[in-house]
Amino acid sequence: MNYNELYESDMVDFSDIPAPFFLLGLLSAFDNSYQATADAFFGDLSWKQVFAIVCIDMCREAPTLRELSLVMGSSHQNVKQILLKLEKKGFVTMQTDEMDRRKQRIFLTEKAREFSASHDEQSQKIVGAIFEGIPQEALDVTIQTILHMERNLKSL
Repeated sequence: MNYNELYESDMVDFSDIPAPFFLLGLLSAFDNSYQATADAFFGDLSWKQVFAIVCIDMCREAPTLRELSLVMGSSHQNVKQILLKLEKKGFVTMQTDEMDRRKQRIFLTEKAREFSASHDEQSQKIVGAIFEGIPQEALDVTIQTILHMERNLKSL
């Protein structure tokens, strides 16, 4: 496949790049671009901080640092730094687990819930625009591919 036609870049010649390398580069470039756009959109919070709030909210119960790190796909150290910033801004609280005092559970505050609610409609529009024109079948294949890549990565 000729990636030069798909990617629309005159700066780089993609003709000799194997598909797996092209895909990894494309995912990294998209992640950087999305993060910059989301950082600008959310203003006071970085995309990584917003992503942490979203991940905490998706958990069935208040997660521990270890659990949240797994959900976010990031190291304990990185997630801890994100949480400390969110705690300082009043978006999360960390409380000792009632059953196991060695663990801390992470809770969203009312401020975090209000923030999410106030950005939800515009976020839906932005995500809709990003995925406009992409058929569900293509999304399903992409999701399956990335999940398979993630499983393979974990086995390394």
